[in-house]
Amino acid sequence: MPIPEFIVDVRRMIGTHPLWLPGITAVVRRGEEVLLVRRADNDEWTPVTGIVDPGEEPAVAARREALEETGVEVRVDRLAGVMVVPEVVYPNGDRASYLDVTFACTWLSGEAHVADDESSDVRWWPLAALPPMRPEYLERIDAASSGEERARFRA
Repeated sequence: MPIPEFIVDVRRMIGTHPLWLPGITAVVRRGEEVLLVRRADNDEWTPVTGIVDPGEEPAVAARREALEETGVEVRVDRLAGVMVVPEVVYPNGDRASYLDVTFACTWLSGEAHVADDESSDVRWWPLAALPPMRPEYLERIDAASSGEERARFRA
C-alpha cells in the first residue's frame, strides 16, 4: 500500500514510534447499495478509507479518496461519526492510531473500478447483504446509512 510522502518523511525522523493520524471513511451509497473495496494488503472488504493530508479538510479527503480508489465522484452529505481506531502495528513495525471521521456520501457519477493499487476489487453491495467485514466497518456503514442527523461518537 502506498504510504503518503509526509508519513515517509516523519518516519525517517521517528522510526516506528506511534503516530496519531487523521483518517476518513467515505461510506458511499447509491440507493440501497454501498460501495466497498477489497483491500489488497489483507483481502478484507471495507468502505473507502484513507489518511487526511496535512492541511486538507476531511470532507475533501473523503471525496479525493473515493475518486482515487474507485474512480467515482461523490457528494459528501454529512458527518456520520467520529471514533478512535486502536493502535495498528504494520508488518514493517510501524505503529499508528487513527482518529476516523466517517462521512455519509452519495454517488454522483463514474463507473466503480479498481483505480489504484490499494484495492484488488471494487463493487456495489446491497446494504441488506454485505460481505463479512470487521465490526468497526459495519458500525461506520450503519452510522452513515441510519438517516440520523447527528454524528455518532463515543463518550
